[in-house]
Amino acid sequence: MPAPRITLVDVARLAGVHTATASRALNPATRGQVSESTATRVAEAAKALNYQPNRMARGLRTNRTFTVGVLIPDITNPLFPPIVRGIEDALAPAGYTALLANSDNDPETERLHVETMLARQVDGLIMATARRSDPLVEHVAASGVPVVLVNRRSEDDRIPSVVPDDGKGIRLAVRHLVSLGHARIAHVAGPLHVSTGMARHRAFLEAMREEALEPDEELIAFARWFTVEEGARAFRALLPTNGRFTAVVTANDLIAIGCYDVMAEQGLRCPEDLSITGYNDIPLLDKLRPSLTTVRLEHYELGATAANLLLEPAADASTSARTILVEPTLVVRGSTMSLARAAEAPTRSSRR
Repeated sequence: MPAPRITLVDVARLAGVHTATASRALNPATRGQVSESTATRVAEAAKALNYQPNRMARGLRTNRTFTVGVLIPDITNPLFPPIVRGIEDALAPAGYTALLANSDNDPETERLHVETMLARQVDGLIMATARRSDPLVEHVAASGVPVVLVNRRSEDDRIPSVVPDDGKGIRLAVRHLVSLGHARIAHVAGPLHVSTGMARHRAFLEAMREEALEPDEELIAFARWFTVEEGARAFRALLPTNGRFTAVVTANDLIAIGCYDVMAEQGLRCPEDLSITGYNDIPLLDKLRPSLTTVRLEHYELGATAANLLLEPAADASTSARTILVEPTLVVRGSTMSLARAAEAPTRSSRR
């Protein structure tokens, strides 16, 4: 016969407190209402008894499910696991569990996942899939379920979001290349239907002009997605420009890796023939040859901040939107070289 379930009453009895006091002590949202010594005594009693809260009963009492839906566009993209980890770690102390769904960048799949999560009565949604103009995000907001966007934002900024400061990040990359003597700088941009693609493209144009360099439209190509394959396709389109560029700013690391692949195909060397920068600093970039100079973002911080924003007491359908920017830094590695040193490199390619 199975052992009887340990209840809150058992915990309260062992701790020598009222059941309501034990409940407050074990709930992160109300723990501050009891003294530190009482909270410690209740926690020790719960641990001694191996007490597991009955979340279903708690949900019935509070009209909550203590679940948060998390929708990401591409689970194979290495930037998303640390975002999800940050979300989970921020939700856990408040008693919430993340329900994760991957959309593969497909709008219909995103819609089905969102409808399923709403049907399961999630207490909120964190979406990394938003497009600049996205009816699905508007639908969620109109439903009254709190929603926070992470890594992307909506065009009109009416939905709370936690995003990288893409303008600053791209400016760091451009200024680094200019400081190395590069003036003919190409750009492999990301998809313009998402905020990260558009913001980084605009930032590239602005950063070039800030450095008194006029961007050349013929040296700009657009990837349709933030993938290695799209990076290779877009970069390949730039090669017939007769060597009119010495450096490339890419919209993310996967696109940069696609550029590496095409350079290897064409017998071009990085950084002797072309310097390349990425964006995100996904894991293992230091293992590439050469290791990739890139803009670093704290993706765990993006996720944790998004979860904390969702948990704020004011995070409901009537909340005025907040956009929180996460600061980037530049990590200089082996994929960038001064133009003077590149010119001195032996057995150079004839591209330049």
